[in-house]
Amino acid sequence: MLSILNAIRGAFAALFSEPEGLGSGAPPAPRFIVFGLGAVGGSLAASLARSGHEVIGIARGRMLDATRADGLLFRTPAGAERIRFPVVATPAEIRFRPDDIILLTMKSQDTEAALQALRDAGAIEQPILCAQNGLNNERLALRFFPNVYAVTVMIPADYTVPGEVNCFGTPRHGMFDIGRYPAGLDDTVHRVGKALEAANHAAYPMADVMRSKYGKLLENLGNVVEAALGPGNDRADIMDAIRAEAEAVYRAAGITDWIEIGGADPRRAGVLSMGEVEGASRVGGSSTQSLRRGAGSIETDYLNGEIVLMGRLHGVPTPLNSTLVALGHELIAKGAEPGSYTPETLKQRLGLA
Repeated sequence: MLSILNAIRGAFAALFSEPEGLGSGAPPAPRFIVFGLGAVGGSLAASLARSGHEVIGIARGRMLDATRADGLLFRTPAGAERIRFPVVATPAEIRFRPDDIILLTMKSQDTEAALQALRDAGAIEQPILCAQNGLNNERLALRFFPNVYAVTVMIPADYTVPGEVNCFGTPRHGMFDIGRYPAGLDDTVHRVGKALEAANHAAYPMADVMRSKYGKLLENLGNVVEAALGPGNDRADIMDAIRAEAEAVYRAAGITDWIEIGGADPRRAGVLSMGEVEGASRVGGSSTQSLRRGAGSIETDYLNGEIVLMGRLHGVPTPLNSTLVALGHELIAKGAEPGSYTPETLKQRLGLA
């Protein structure tokens, strides 16, 4: 089985290698604009810059101040390195080039404002890659820009301290499925995949990439559950019920063919597992990190809330995911720490007790 998986990896590596005969006539390496230096954006910006790619980060608040002053401390199982690259507060500070590739890595609740800022700053034809959770970002981006790409992100990384990102993935930092939205492959997919591979990520071209994002959403429905219970608590029975509700909504919406991208994904073998980072412990998923950081907002509206929306559109009740949307906002409003619920109290809240 492992030999088969290695052969698949080799095939993807060949796809992302330099096409024969291009030589000095190949297009220049793109410049990456990473909009949102959190756990995912920070890991991407640092790894791309470290591998020799030109990178500009867009950040805000204390992350902006810390990264401007001292660079980004990027910790991985292989060690820690401070990576320096230009960081700005808004797209208006960038003079965009035709070869720029723009990676959206902010939370979904901030996407519309980010797209408006990019448009106002002069971005037009540049590829917009939605390296984000949920299903709404690509559709929203397509309202603003013609060249939109979906990216399914599988990267175990934390951001809780300004100017620092811990990435626990090993031997690769992360895995990414990439395709044009709503479907298709093109040269941009090839170029981004090649850059990610050089930056120690596994990149997979996928013409029907939304199948992958449907699978990722099912995984992300547990983000707010982990935030409520804290990492490490057994929540399998709760998640079984939440996922069953979501799958019923998918079927009603005509979504029957998604890709399982969780721990059972065979592509992870020998490519991506959870490693140890010296001096750091895994905080948890993105919603848990939002609580720990006191971020003031949470992505639940665009994760569990996506299931609620689809359920309402197709006449399927979604009491569990609706309750979790409300719970996410309550946790933020109260300034709660991760782990403020027990499995028993959460089951009671969800009507599963």
